Amino acid sequence: MSDDQLLFIREEQVRAALSYDELIPAMRVALVDFSAGRVVQPLRTVMSVAQYTGWFAVMPAVYGDVMGAKMVTFYPKNVDKGKHTHLAMIQLFRADTGEPLAMLDGRLITEMRTASVSAVAVDMLARPDAKVLGILGSGVQARSHVRALSGVRKFEEIRVWSRSEGNARRFAEEVGGRVTTAEEAVSGADVVLTLTSSPEPVLFGRWLKNDAMVCAVGAVTPDRRELDDEAMRGAVVVESREAGMREPGDILLANAHVTAEIGELLLGGVLDRRDRPVVFKSVGIAIEDVAAAKLVYDRVTNASKA
Repeated sequence: MSDDQLLFIREEQVRAALSYDELIPAMRVALVDFSAGRVVQPLRTVMSVAQYTGWFAVMPAVYGDVMGAKMVTFYPKNVDKGKHTHLAMIQLFRADTGEPLAMLDGRLITEMRTASVSAVAVDMLARPDAKVLGILGSGVQARSHVRALSGVRKFEEIRVWSRSEGNARRFAEEVGGRVTTAEEAVSGADVVLTLTSSPEPVLFGRWLKNDAMVCAVGAVTPDRRELDDEAMRGAVVVESREAGMREPGDILLANAHVTAEIGELLLGGVLDRRDRPVVFKSVGIAIEDVAAAKLVYDRVTNASKA
């Protein structure tokens, strides 16, 4: 393959090239580099597509010898059409010359890097002996999170709640879990995942035990939230302070205080937890996509040279 050939990497190639065993450590390094100031990354630009109840966002970053941008859409009503709610493309360039390297289908990269970042957070913030996992949601992210988290914790019990009981039962059967109410899924759980598209809270702080760890993943726009005010009074950890204070309704609507970036804690920072739950509020940042895309690009180009 010539050096100047622009690649198009399809989703099936991404699936063959990307594994959680490699992606989780890559996300850990990327988050550290971000908090250490080794990444150039502005806030994402988000444009509403109101007539179709969706949005379109552009997420650029410069990281080491590459730079790139993800163009991503979120259309909640796609669920009713049997389509993915999140779709994306990622463009990679050489950082030293600006030459384009590849265009990658970004849907699976987004799915897997999101779950991998949650795995980094669970590994850092959840009890070492965590045994009970509560999951609110039963879609694509629920499945990818179970796979990713299996690399950092061995859960003995998985509880599942979803607004669709049929989806909840199918998912629970796949992962060896049991279907419960939302309150039962959360009460006494060591780790809780919120992975819904709900515009209003599905998790209430009164359900959480003091040493619980929550990964709040599903609501990433200012008008949507999955956690109530009481839940957000726990210690709040984010990927990016700037993004955390501008984008997610979970933080903005609760007027919550951001305690730390996950990269700061990975660098040795101490979390001021104060006998309260910890909430990792994930919004997804561009460095995660660029680092994951670079991992895929390297695997694909190296395989072509073998």
